[in-house]
Amino acid sequence: MSARNGTANNAALNNGVHHRSTTSLHNEPTDVPANGSIKNADPVKKGDDETVELKKNIGLFTSIGIIVGTIIGSGIFLTPRGVYEGSGSVGLSLIIWIVCGLISLLGAMCYAELGTTIPKSGGDYTYILEAFGPLLAFLQLWVNLIVIRPTAQAIMALTFGYYMVQPLYPDCEPPAGVVKILAAICISVLTMINVLSVKAATKIQDIFTTAKILALTILIVTGIVQIVKGETENFEEPFKSSSNNPSQISLALYSGLFSYSGWNFLNFVTEELKNPFRNLPLAIYISLPLVTILYVLANAAYFTTLSEFEMMTSNAVAVTFGNKIFGIMAWIIPVFVALSTFGGVNGMLFTSGRLFYVGGREGHLPEILAMIHVQKCTPLPAILFTGIMSLVMLISDDVFALINYVSFVQWISIGFSIVALLYLRYTKPELDRPIKFNLIIPVTFLIFVIFLLIVPMVAVPKETGIGLLITCSGIPVYYLGVVWKSKPKGFLKFMEHLTRQAQKILWVIKPEDKPEESKPSSKAAK
Repeated sequence: MSARNGTANNAALNNGVHHRSTTSLHNEPTDVPANGSIKNADPVKKGDDETVELKKNIGLFTSIGIIVGTIIGSGIFLTPRGVYEGSGSVGLSLIIWIVCGLISLLGAMCYAELGTTIPKSGGDYTYILEAFGPLLAFLQLWVNLIVIRPTAQAIMALTFGYYMVQPLYPDCEPPAGVVKILAAICISVLTMINVLSVKAATKIQDIFTTAKILALTILIVTGIVQIVKGETENFEEPFKSSSNNPSQISLALYSGLFSYSGWNFLNFVTEELKNPFRNLPLAIYISLPLVTILYVLANAAYFTTLSEFEMMTSNAVAVTFGNKIFGIMAWIIPVFVALSTFGGVNGMLFTSGRLFYVGGREGHLPEILAMIHVQKCTPLPAILFTGIMSLVMLISDDVFALINYVSFVQWISIGFSIVALLYLRYTKPELDRPIKFNLIIPVTFLIFVIFLLIVPMVAVPKETGIGLLITCSGIPVYYLGVVWKSKPKGFLKFMEHLTRQAQKILWVIKPEDKPEESKPSSKAAK
């Protein structure tokens, strides 16, 4: 996988491809020798004092948008029935939604400590690499590379395509071909936006996160109106028929926590945050309570209108709710679902590109993925790669099965990150920790993670086993691509040639290595 020996180094293309900030890239002469050799050079300059690197363009508002926009996908609009089915009652299901929000907040607090102790992009991959070395980190990267990220993006894009055309097919299923075409357009458009401009990508995230909150607010306000009108039948005996089966309640918790997934995604872009030691934890502290409140109130709104049977059988709870309440305007709910998933795809592409960029920078993926565009300052190859992989996944009819196989692995990654937090506290107590919580918080969350690993092993052992096999398939790839340094000279020259040509075509270089950002000198919060 890595082709570090003989490939382009951390400097510029060739003899340092310089261009003036006032001149278009396309009009600038390219100082590329005929043989395309790549030499050590000074960092490429965009202006008199600006080097080519990923910029700190993400402020607090966008940070909140990344977390909230990634967590709120289509699940809360479509299938909150998993929690209700496992809990058996309105009251217990709402309590489970609150508990899941609190558990997610505990996890996010642990990641606030990790993100400020190790202020590097890459999230779980970076933390596992720091604590346990390259093999476990590579396996986490591998399963994200080949399955988790591309399939999740493809599924969300398919949901976008389905609900964009659903109002045109009120009495039947939309044609599968039309849905896939719209999904491909969604991924392609957002990939190009993320390639061309970080600011445009973050602006889209801000806008569509606001749209999601607006959609849930409309549902909540409608629910309040229903309650004022006396529609409180489901709340008269809220705990009637509550489940006392531990396995059912466990599955309800598992479903609820799955709906909160994405709370750790801001840690994948830590290096691009403005003032990360303030904004990373603050965004977490604002986002998780906000999402929890929206989730609980939205579910309460559903119960003002929908019967138990409708909650248990509907494949799109919010759409069923809208059809019963909004009449001729019922089409707005499918549109809001589509907008929600569009923003979700953007958030996943944005963070996925950074994950694969960091993997390339660490030598675990081809070096071209560790390069950024000399003018746009975006990790262009990494974003293109994740976009193309997502498009490939659209071809498969088994994309939903794939994500089921590896959902279990996501919790393994989170578990290893929490263990890394505890391990680094013991082995590297000298590390500066701007945020340091009482040990009871990471230990409590780790117990919940272990629970979340046991549940699928008991409930769906086959899918869990397949997920582990997919993950372990990265072991031979790691030893062949990363550990094996004495590769044939012909292979190394071929990889060097490919990297050089890709640099010319994409106009990308490796950014200048910079010293780690200094941390605030204030005492840790305990």
